[in-house]
Amino acid sequence: MNPGVPVRLAFTHIPRRVWAGGYNYQSNLFAALSKFRLGEFTPVLFAGTGDEADLAPLAAIPGVEVVRSAAFEGRAGLAAALALGLDREAAAEFRTHRIDAVFESARFFGWRLPYPAVAWFPDFQHRRLPQLFPATARWRREAGFRIQIASGRTVMLSSESSHRDFRKFYPGAKNEVCVVRFATGPSPAFLNASPAEIVAQYQLPEKYFYLPNQFYTHKNHQVVVDALAIVAERGGEAVVCASGSTEERRERGYFDEVMERVRNRGLERRFRHLGMIPISHVYALLRACTGLINPSRSEGWSTTVEEAKSFGVPMILSDLDVHREQTGGTASYFGADDPATLADHLMRVAQGSEAPVVRSFVPGHDDRVAAFATNFAETVRHAIRTFAR
Repeated sequence: MNPGVPVRLAFTHIPRRVWAGGYNYQSNLFAALSKFRLGEFTPVLFAGTGDEADLAPLAAIPGVEVVRSAAFEGRAGLAAALALGLDREAAAEFRTHRIDAVFESARFFGWRLPYPAVAWFPDFQHRRLPQLFPATARWRREAGFRIQIASGRTVMLSSESSHRDFRKFYPGAKNEVCVVRFATGPSPAFLNASPAEIVAQYQLPEKYFYLPNQFYTHKNHQVVVDALAIVAERGGEAVVCASGSTEERRERGYFDEVMERVRNRGLERRFRHLGMIPISHVYALLRACTGLINPSRSEGWSTTVEEAKSFGVPMILSDLDVHREQTGGTASYFGADDPATLADHLMRVAQGSEAPVVRSFVPGHDDRVAAFATNFAETVRHAIRTFAR
C-alpha cells in the first residue's frame, strides 16, 4: 500500500431482510468514512448476483464500490475456507479488485487468507442466551468465532460490555482486540421523508412509542405487549408501533405468537405492526415518536438506541449493562421480565410529552460520528500493521 492511496477495504453485503441491524451498521459506517475519512478508505462491498434493492442506497454513498459475484452467494466458499484454509473464489475476487484488507462479519474466508482481516463480533448472544439457539446454530456460531480467533484475526467489538464477555468466554485468546463504539450518521437520502406525512400514512396517533426491532425471540416484544395490557387495565393510553422483519430463522412462529398475544388481549389498537418499511420511514417515525423502546435481552451495541441518541429521542430500555453504557444512564430502564415497570415508564413519558414534535440532530452529533470513523480507521490500520510483521 502506498502512502496517500486509499485503503481498499472489502465488506460482504448483509441483506436488510436478514439482519437490519447489520445492514444499518454498514450503511452508517460507509457514511461516516465518506464524511470524515474520504480519500483514506474505499469500501468495496461484495454481494451476490441476485437483485438486491437495498444495495442501491449503499452504492450511492460517495466512495463506495459495489461488486456482484457468485462467489458471495449465501455460504459459497465456506467449505473451502474450513477444509483448505482459503475461500479461493472470494480471494480471487479480492485480487481482481485490488483489495488491501478485509472486514469479516458473519463470514470466514480462511486462515490462509493473504490479507489483513478484522473480525467483527457484534455480540455473544449465543453464549449469554444459549436457550434461544438450536444446538446446530449455536455450535456453528461458536465454531465460527473460535476459528477466527485461532486464525489470529484482529477482533473488533462494539462495547466494553462485549469486551468483558470476550475475556470471560475466550480467556486464552491472544488476539488484538479493539473496541469501536459506533455512532449513526445517516445519509441525507434517508431523511427526506416528511415525518408528519409518514405518521399519517400509517394512521398513527400524534403520540406513539416506536419499537423498530426485528421479530427475533431475544428482542422480547412480548414484554411490551404485557406492559400495554397493564396500561389498559389502569385506564392509561399508550400506542406502540413496531416495524421490522418477521423472519426468525431460529424459532419459527415467534411473530405469530406475539401477534396472537396482542389479539387475545384486545390490544390491536395499542400495538401496531407496520412490517418491513423503508429506512426513510424508519427515521421519520423515530424523529416524531414520543419515545423509543428497546426491550431486548441481549445487545452488542444497539443500532436503534444509537439512532435515537442522534435525535435526542427519549428512550425506555431493558436494563442491560450495554444499554447503560450506551446511554450513560440517561434513559429509563426496566427489567426484561418486568412489564409493570415498563408500563410505569410508558404512562409517565406519554403524559409528560408534547405532540407533535419533529427532531433534528442533537448538538455534538457529528463529533460522535467522527470519533467512530477515527476509531474504526485506527483498528483497520492496526490490523494492517500487525499482518505485515
